[in-house]
Amino acid sequence: MRAAELEAHGIPRGRLYRLVRKGLVERQARGIYVAGNHPITAEHSLAHVAKRVPGGVLCLLTALRFHELTTQAPAEVWIALPEKARRPKLDYPRLRVARFSGPAFTEGIEVHRLEGVEVRVYSAAKTVADCFKYRNKVGVDVAVEALRDFCRLHRGRAADLARYARICRVSRVMQPYLDAIA
Repeated sequence: MRAAELEAHGIPRGRLYRLVRKGLVERQARGIYVAGNHPITAEHSLAHVAKRVPGGVLCLLTALRFHELTTQAPAEVWIALPEKARRPKLDYPRLRVARFSGPAFTEGIEVHRLEGVEVRVYSAAKTVADCFKYRNKVGVDVAVEALRDFCRLHRGRAADLARYARICRVSRVMQPYLDAIA
């Protein structure tokens, strides 16, 4: 939680700092605090980024991993930001920023709750379309693997995939791969 959120729950900053000194609360980053006995899960870094960069959306390899559409384990957290947004400065975890604009940024956002934090992540269909749009950054093999896994796990959602392919302007790029999989 942020210090301001704790104040809203009746815990003043002075008390928070005493809890940190006693080791009951741990300061993870500037303005971010976690209970000292809080179990660290695989999604901890995602919740941390969502708290520190509230305007960002988890995308590309991180979203693929979240939706279990890849075997890749990204070393960085991939986050989408609007074109003109300031790049966040985080010590932990390392970020990889992708710039999106218009409907490519605003469409397909889902909100999930991880470790009590609302995390914004692109839907599975939107993430697959994004991977084809950014195939030079993530690799064509990753995009094709994601498409294959999406078709296997989400049968009947081809309309969503086609919609996001149009939004991301990759319909023609994806079509040969869809034909090969089908």
